[in-house]
Amino acid sequence: MSVYDYSVLDRKGNEVSLEQYRDKVLLVVNTATGCGFTPQYKGLEEMYEKYHDRGLEILDIPCNQFAGQTPGTDEEIHEFCTLKYNTQFPQMKKSDVNGENELPLFTWLKSQKGFEGFGKGPTALAMSAMLKKIDKDYKNNPSIKWNFTKFLLDRDGNVVARFEPTCDMKKVDEAVAELL
Repeated sequence: MSVYDYSVLDRKGNEVSLEQYRDKVLLVVNTATGCGFTPQYKGLEEMYEKYHDRGLEILDIPCNQFAGQTPGTDEEIHEFCTLKYNTQFPQMKKSDVNGENELPLFTWLKSQKGFEGFGKGPTALAMSAMLKKIDKDYKNNPSIKWNFTKFLLDRDGNVVARFEPTCDMKKVDEAVAELL
């Protein structure tokens, strides 16, 4: 299977085939509106404006699985993002990214790029400490660890990178630019 065999629901419940993103660079992000990483929406929107005409697409998939940080309806989430961050990229229906109800797309993404760590720095250390309390074996499974985990796919649909929320958005931007 490839990424193009999957579909997701947009915020209004319409099916969106990922086939429409063939030949595009795709960044798939699980997001939240009430998270410490929520300001990453600003960097995502900046990338979208800078690179969309060159072939970048961003799929925003809100998720409420991490500390209930996305409690609103799909419309409330969309309103928050467009008013606060002026987001223009497609926002999908709020969905699970882990567990028995996870989107099949995320099952596939995690099978392509597992967790490789949070990196260095105070935020990375804080995330590691928090996750050790939740899942002592978190380092050894591919599950999504928190909001704003990003998967970068090349124009052929290959997952080329996974960025944890602690990754500097400049690194994400550089990786996207390399693929365009």
